[in-house]
Amino acid sequence: MGPLTFPPHLLEGDTVAILSPASKIDHSLLKGATNRLESWGLKVKLGKYAKGASGQYAGTQKHRLADLQEAMNDPKVKAILCSRGGYGIIHLIDQLDFTAFRESPKWIMGFSDVTALHNTIQHHGFVSLHCPMARHLAVESEDDPCSLYLKQIILGTVPEYHVKSHKLNRKGTVEGILRGGNLAVMYGLRGTKYDIPAPGTILFIEDVNERPHAVERMLYNLKIGGVLEQLAGVIIGQFTEYEEDKSLGKILYNAIADILDDYDYPVVYDFPVGHVTNNLPLICGSKVLLDVGAKETKLKFLC
Repeated sequence: MGPLTFPPHLLEGDTVAILSPASKIDHSLLKGATNRLESWGLKVKLGKYAKGASGQYAGTQKHRLADLQEAMNDPKVKAILCSRGGYGIIHLIDQLDFTAFRESPKWIMGFSDVTALHNTIQHHGFVSLHCPMARHLAVESEDDPCSLYLKQIILGTVPEYHVKSHKLNRKGTVEGILRGGNLAVMYGLRGTKYDIPAPGTILFIEDVNERPHAVERMLYNLKIGGVLEQLAGVIIGQFTEYEEDKSLGKILYNAIADILDDYDYPVVYDFPVGHVTNNLPLICGSKVLLDVGAKETKLKFLC
């Protein structure tokens, strides 16, 4: 796979579509996210079914697909913010038509279940943005760092991240393609055309409400499947809302470290990405420099 295409950066007055392609969302959060984006000088187009509900989803598959396809096709829409994750994007990804999107590519933004859409976008040759969604934009303050990083990226200023070192880090410097997201969602795409290509990839992972033995099992799948040995580096993000599984005889990060011990590339632990407030926006598909030092880790986007 060659270099991926970056969508154009946004200008004042450009339009961002807010959609709900997965689970339904509190309408007040849509309003809050709209207000935040408008405060950045952007226009907001709310998807027809963004406020919808069909069971746990924000509409039927047909409705959610229609909203997403319409936004992808619309040349006036310069970015698409998924309102939330949850579950449901897997229903849509194999039905999307990228004909118009290739003519007017746009930033696809979100995380968690949106990982399935990120993998799809990258499969079709474009970068996308793993980042906070509607709740974050609605609830966090105007000076919230992750919101401001998101604003900077879509408006054309790419940040460089510096993160305090963790005791389990493996030092080193490497360049590679940054790919990843929610581990369970990625695991669900193993063996499909939307699986992440391992060679040269710096893989970042996070998850929520997954028991440690389940995380370990998914990582053993990547190990036995030959994925881990082909990576250029690994970034371990936040694993939240779980109880430590005493059956492993070790805490989760140590279990992950034991699996990765067979490889010599740089590894970062406790990186601020995941289901947490400090969820740094990451450009999926971008070439990056990962520099893991004794006191800090630097992540620089080479774009």
